[in-house]
Amino acid sequence: MTADGVLQLGLYVVVVIALARPLGGYMARVYQNQPFGLERVLSWLERLTYRLAGVRPDQEMGWTTYAVAMLLFNVAGLLALYLLQRVQGVLPLNPQGFGAVSTDSAFNTAVSFATNTNWQGYGGETTMSHLTQMLGMTVQNFVSAATGMATLVALVRGFARRSASTVGNFWVDLTRSTLYILLPLSFFVALVLVSQGVVQTFQPSASVAVVQPIAYDEPVTDDGKPVLDDQGRPRTRKATLTEQILAVGPAASQVAIKQLGTNGGGFFNVNSSHPFENPTPLSGFVELLSILLIAAALCHTFGVMVGDPRQGWAILAAMTVMFVGLLIVCVVAEQNGHTLVRPGVDQSASALSSGGNMEGKEVRFGIVGSALWATATTAASNGSVNSMHDSYTPIGGLVPMWLMQLGEVVFGGVGSGLYGMLVFAIIAVFVAGLMVGRTPEYLGKKIEAHEMKMAALVILIPPAVVLIGTAGAVLHPAAQASMQDAGPHGFSEVLYAFSSMGNNNGSAFAGYAANIPYVNTTGGLAMLVARYWLAVPTLAIAGSLARKASVPGGPGTLPTHQPLFVGLLIAVVVLVGALSFLPALAVGPIAEHLMLVTAPGGD
Repeated sequence: MTADGVLQLGLYVVVVIALARPLGGYMARVYQNQPFGLERVLSWLERLTYRLAGVRPDQEMGWTTYAVAMLLFNVAGLLALYLLQRVQGVLPLNPQGFGAVSTDSAFNTAVSFATNTNWQGYGGETTMSHLTQMLGMTVQNFVSAATGMATLVALVRGFARRSASTVGNFWVDLTRSTLYILLPLSFFVALVLVSQGVVQTFQPSASVAVVQPIAYDEPVTDDGKPVLDDQGRPRTRKATLTEQILAVGPAASQVAIKQLGTNGGGFFNVNSSHPFENPTPLSGFVELLSILLIAAALCHTFGVMVGDPRQGWAILAAMTVMFVGLLIVCVVAEQNGHTLVRPGVDQSASALSSGGNMEGKEVRFGIVGSALWATATTAASNGSVNSMHDSYTPIGGLVPMWLMQLGEVVFGGVGSGLYGMLVFAIIAVFVAGLMVGRTPEYLGKKIEAHEMKMAALVILIPPAVVLIGTAGAVLHPAAQASMQDAGPHGFSEVLYAFSSMGNNNGSAFAGYAANIPYVNTTGGLAMLVARYWLAVPTLAIAGSLARKASVPGGPGTLPTHQPLFVGLLIAVVVLVGALSFLPALAVGPIAEHLMLVTAPGGD
């Protein structure tokens, strides 16, 4: 790894950690209804929202009511987005004249954006109208992120409250997350992106002259059908390409929230590698920073709300250690990809070349910029990409795949990542309690049978969804035909796809053509289960903890803000991920790596 690469990685991690404290403190004041500044400007809009929706902000909810409200709101958003896609052909703001999206693709997309996954089996600029992008995708980017944040806040209140029967008001938490956190940040980031050249327009396309005209053979058609010659082959005629049509649209506003809300769905098909989404080094750094910003800051929010900021920093430390360790593995694997090619090919890093495995990567990002993005986007449940993960080396591709398989708790989605990690913290103190022979406690609350049953659901459902979905896809004929490659890499493409959908990430190994009815349907079901079958047990834990009285710590209580607990938490997360997915990884990327390093001549 070069000195420039080390500096780039170090700067990114330092800036993310440095911003966690101020933003986390701000969000804690928002959720605790303390003065935070923006309420002086926007409180009228908050009150108007409650009045129009018939919400009583002072009326709190038990966990069951909170969960029902969350589910009903998300179902309504899912249905609205599905309907919008099906009728977009007759709606305004459709300058390209796109027709209705197919039934299975519309279902998959609606589920994807409602669950904060943003898995895309379609090309945004060739499928969705401007209205669908703005009113459908962008709105869901906001409210799906706010739903995760609201669920987290309910869980944090469960830890913080004593002998209480309520965990907050879902509608208030949803509104305040959107109005005071996501909207202001998105507005600022969108302005920065527009200043860097990210497009924001209602125009359908732009026609520009090519730098160098290109001659090509154009098929001859008659009424849309190919004309054949005497030998039955399609006739062609010489033609010259002198201009190209560039798709544009209201991209900057969607890119800002897709990164901040860990949504990830691109306005353009090639996502953040497209120069209209990510044109400059500054735009790339801002977008990359946005991916982890809120997720990291929520750790400090958690510490402040439970009355001990050290608890939040311990969780953030565990996340950061895992992130940095896997980031180094990914960068080194890609930087040393030249060891897998024939001797004599010069792919060493230099002033003129990034070196290593540059297949599927933009020259302007290089190895480090691409691997950093791949690691960050899968550590968070973001899923945006600036390179093609399918082209990574087997070990380089294993890193983003395994980060998803860990349950998206290494930063993870906004809200959902931290409440997943807190469930692992509950399991960690339970394991520690078993080792010393006493009832486990976390933040002054006894961890008993009910919490452990709910925690077991949270950690076991994603692996089940991923492995069952993968098994079904490799057995189904249509899904098999969608695999670009055979052997271990083809299996890795399928495993990655269901790891992504089954953990609400949304990125993909692009070699897997997943926009078919079977994968759209099973993938949609996987995303639904992975989102809500985890959120509801989390809220059940919140309600149970809120009802408990505080237990004073004693000599045998495990300090959960010290390095010992950080190490135990990391071990629990890694062991669950390793034990759940090691057999599948062994026949996918691990087998592919062994085949490459043992092949004669590096082939």
